[in-house]
Amino acid sequence: MSDPDPREVILEARDLTREFDGVKALDRLSLRLHRGEILGLLGANGAGKTTAMNCMLGLTLPTSGQLSAFGKPLHKHRIEILQRANFSSAYVSLPGNLKVWQNLVVFAKIYGVRDAKRKIAGLLDLLEIAHLADRVTGQLSAGESTRVNLCKAFLNDPELLMLDEPTASLDPDIADKVRKVVRRVQAERGIGILYTSHNMRDIEEVCDRVIFLHKGRIVAEGTPDQIVQKFAENSLEDVFIKIARSGDIEE
Repeated sequence: MSDPDPREVILEARDLTREFDGVKALDRLSLRLHRGEILGLLGANGAGKTTAMNCMLGLTLPTSGQLSAFGKPLHKHRIEILQRANFSSAYVSLPGNLKVWQNLVVFAKIYGVRDAKRKIAGLLDLLEIAHLADRVTGQLSAGESTRVNLCKAFLNDPELLMLDEPTASLDPDIADKVRKVVRRVQAERGIGILYTSHNMRDIEEVCDRVIFLHKGRIVAEGTPDQIVQKFAENSLEDVFIKIARSGDIEE
């Protein structure tokens, strides 16, 4: 796999394959995420995005292939690696019986965050949800929960961040603010972000490079503009629809 980017590779998959009952959810997936890069992982439902992220978090073991982060094998150094990483998904809920600030304090302790009270207050302000601090997490709207999850994801100043549909359930105004926050944090800290979304505006505004998956295989890779030109479509959304319907495979 060619890699002209001189920046440090902080996450790498080589020939990653995951089978479920003989069906390949991932089929020899290879990718590299560099420090200071936002890489979009795209595809229709069932394309393999969630399986890929679960493997990269160590939640699912691959059938074959290799995974490494910060130059170390994930299966041997999972705890060490995850201390330098974090994750947020619009579809994973924090404990619903705790107040927002209690949830964030618990995770701050797990990550060993110093001056947790100040850190939490700053993140709540950054995501414009300070008014939710005393609310019971289980009573939040989907959009509010998404932003609380993002606060959790930023708590330990991760070098590697995995964001699964970070603007799902958000209205256009808040989604725009979240995109700007993600870009700001990435630029200020030079972190690497793996980013999934079905919102192509998200991808066009946030991602430096994208990978399209179809049935667990990479079918296109490049900058958003390069992929639009390659498929001779008018937009990235048109490319998404074309791949979802036909699965055109990149040679």
